[in-house]
Amino acid sequence: MSPKGRTALFLVLLVFGMTGLAFASVPLYRLFCQVTGINGTTQRADSAPGAAAGQVSVRFDANINSALPWRFKPVEDRVSIAPGARTQVMYKATNLTARATTGTATFNVSPASAGKYFSKIECFCFSEQTLKGGQSVDMPVIFFVDPRLREDPDTRHIDEITLSYTFYPVESGKAAS
Repeated sequence: MSPKGRTALFLVLLVFGMTGLAFASVPLYRLFCQVTGINGTTQRADSAPGAAAGQVSVRFDANINSALPWRFKPVEDRVSIAPGARTQVMYKATNLTARATTGTATFNVSPASAGKYFSKIECFCFSEQTLKGGQSVDMPVIFFVDPRLREDPDTRHIDEITLSYTFYPVESGKAAS
């Protein structure tokens, strides 16, 4: 193969490699955030390890994108829990229109360094939520704060964690009429 042919082949392979990397970057970044807890990304778990000594306060925040005609708020603004204890809290959502609408929630934890120690067992944020016109629903979040939060030099001083959700509309894909 000539030098020009090798260069052309190298460039074609480079383009394919970069395209593949572009498609893989989002899932790889999501996996990286889940493993490290970076940017306040929480963990998913099947069960809680059991309560440990001490307390941590968890504050709840709720936001709605202005394009979604819902009311959304936590039932309790804050709870004080033992690290490792399985805890359930509720959020309440109400569709303020006469038609069914669908939303999806994004979430984060602050301070961000606590994200890797905040694990959700069950959450409405794991799937899209559809509310009929005028419907109100209570949506549970079951979580625990890993007791290792107190062992990490970067997080042992944290006494309050904020769990924040923002609901966004899910586009139906149908043209408006």
